[in-house]
Amino acid sequence: MNLFSLSGLAITVTCLGLFLIIVIYGKTKIHRLWAVLNIVVSIWGVGTYLVGNAKSPQEALISWRIAFSGALYISVFFYHTVCVFGNLDRRRTLVFVYSQAIFFNLLSITTEKVFTNWHILFGSLYYNQATIWYTLTALSWGIVAILGHYELLRILKNSTGFKRIQAFYLLVGFAIGFVGGAVTLLPAFHIYIYPISNFGIPAYALIVTYSILRYRVMDIKVAFTRTGIFVVLYTLILGLPFVFATWYKDWLIQILGAHWWAAPLGLMAVLATVGPFIYIFVQRKAEDRLLKEQHRYQQTLKQASVGMTRIRNLHKLLDLIAHIVTKTVRISYAAIYLHDTQTDEYILQVSRDKGRVSVQKVTSDNTLVNWIQLKREPLIYEEIKREMEDTNDETLRKIEENMRVLTASVVIPSFLEDKFMGFIVLGDKISGQIYTPDDLSVFQVLASQAALAIENAQFYEEAQEMQDQISQAEKMATIGTMADGLSHQINNRFYALSLIAGDTIDTIKLTDTSKCTPEVKTMIDSINHALQRIQTNVIQGGEVVKGMLKYSRKGDSAFEPLELNKIIDNTLEMVQFKVKLADIDIVRQFPENLPKIKGNMAQLEEVFFNFIDNANDAIAERKTELKEAGYRGKITISAKPKEPDKIEITVEDNGMGIKDANDEKVFTPFFTTKTSSRKGTGLGLYVIRRIITDTHHGKIAFESQHQHGTRFIIELPVAS
Repeated sequence: MNLFSLSGLAITVTCLGLFLIIVIYGKTKIHRLWAVLNIVVSIWGVGTYLVGNAKSPQEALISWRIAFSGALYISVFFYHTVCVFGNLDRRRTLVFVYSQAIFFNLLSITTEKVFTNWHILFGSLYYNQATIWYTLTALSWGIVAILGHYELLRILKNSTGFKRIQAFYLLVGFAIGFVGGAVTLLPAFHIYIYPISNFGIPAYALIVTYSILRYRVMDIKVAFTRTGIFVVLYTLILGLPFVFATWYKDWLIQILGAHWWAAPLGLMAVLATVGPFIYIFVQRKAEDRLLKEQHRYQQTLKQASVGMTRIRNLHKLLDLIAHIVTKTVRISYAAIYLHDTQTDEYILQVSRDKGRVSVQKVTSDNTLVNWIQLKREPLIYEEIKREMEDTNDETLRKIEENMRVLTASVVIPSFLEDKFMGFIVLGDKISGQIYTPDDLSVFQVLASQAALAIENAQFYEEAQEMQDQISQAEKMATIGTMADGLSHQINNRFYALSLIAGDTIDTIKLTDTSKCTPEVKTMIDSINHALQRIQTNVIQGGEVVKGMLKYSRKGDSAFEPLELNKIIDNTLEMVQFKVKLADIDIVRQFPENLPKIKGNMAQLEEVFFNFIDNANDAIAERKTELKEAGYRGKITISAKPKEPDKIEITVEDNGMGIKDANDEKVFTPFFTTKTSSRKGTGLGLYVIRRIITDTHHGKIAFESQHQHGTRFIIELPVAS
């Protein structure tokens, strides 16, 4: 076996292995074409292996015919692959290139016009002298190969992003392969160069397969550095023993006799053992030099991810993350979206690019969001776009559209265990380089640490907010304890105003105004009217104070038979000072002979006060959010006997409703769904449940449909 046959063996093994990989993992037309191309390249490999081992012109003729049967179709399938890759319509050209390949293949197999005049070159290889037909065959092969490279150059020139990088991989890879094959033909034209370049064909096959199969390619410099180191190193490992055996064979025979072959074999074993270690060492040194800048910013991001958990201000934290990513990696655009439990949407929190109008929110049922939650890995726009074009999948089309709208080159999900916190949108690198797998790994680490930091910051802010709510609740409780004293003081002022106004009205009535001018009479009438309005408002103010005092007092703990109508009437007397009852419809749907409830009047008034107050807020929110023509708020109170000793009461509104995500939280202390500036304390429904379940030994449940309304269902005992 010589170097040429060894190169043929390497080609055969490599290409057959790649064929199996493509068959297993390939999905598209270009994958199928590349699988066939690997088969014809492996036929070339088998032929060159046999050529290297041929012992006679007859064996050489058969071997070269096999080799050419593969070589002729390599250029054809290469051209076809380029057309599919670039979506080029070249049907007539394809018919021609396939036809000429079949013609020359049949000519080389069935006649001796192509291969004749054999002679030995390089001490071991049978070569023919080029005839006119051999020249035409080689020329036809070369023209098709050049045409394919020309089309690939045009694709490279007109492409951008990932497609451009992939085209560059293909161009360089195919160039290596075709140069390696072309050199093999030269000795037939009296250009005596040993065809060692045949070893480049396995390298080209690996590069092209990587480019076609992998969506997430590495930096082109890194790819070719690794390939170059591999080819050079293993050429030395495999080649040096043969050179040693060729040049020093006679000397080895003198020393070792019949076992002279053990020396080159031992040298090969030593080189093969130390080869991987040398490869790793040289590769690491080369990549450290090539990727110095990339390693620098990756290290910066790792350090930043560790320190993020110490930041408690959420906005400051998010702004810092966006700043670090854009400045360190030099990215054109970055945005962070976090999940909002109130709206069940992913809201834009911060963006870095003043000239760009960012998408403000993404719904939780968005295809992009669902895909991220399912896959839990970064999304790359170029990958999604390419896979969409290959498969025409509708889901991928929607994801591609969403990423395009977000101007996202990469979307990095942020998970805290199984909780999807949000995602980071990254634009293109300013340098124009691609996002490497190492980049994505670092971004995922950053996103995981960011999720923990965001959770801590949110918890801190929620704790502060809860503390504020507790403080506010304490203030309200203090005001409640002061209600008696305050009402006394206010009523005293109202009484004084009433006396002053009444005395003044009496004085006006007793005064003779017959001699006054018309202007004075008009003024006196106006004063009299104003004083009467003061008296009326004093009376109304007294009623307000009376109602507030009644609501704020704890009331006795006695339970008595109560009529539902009476509870509602008393509640409306109190709630009218907070809710504009004229703007909503309150409907009662229950029979007049409904059994009485066994309960505490003051506590049940508080329950219905909260129901109506919350319903009014939900109605106002629906008006603001949905802006429906002809919409009017409605609160329906219905009741019916459920069991011999129970009454079921339903309070239903047609307001905004509560999202499903909030179902379990609705009775939690300090949880509120109100979005207005007068945000609630979140204590109302918690207190209601305590009153219904603990004090009255009843039950409470609720049903809600977002944007349609809410229904509270309570059960209370019947009075004996």
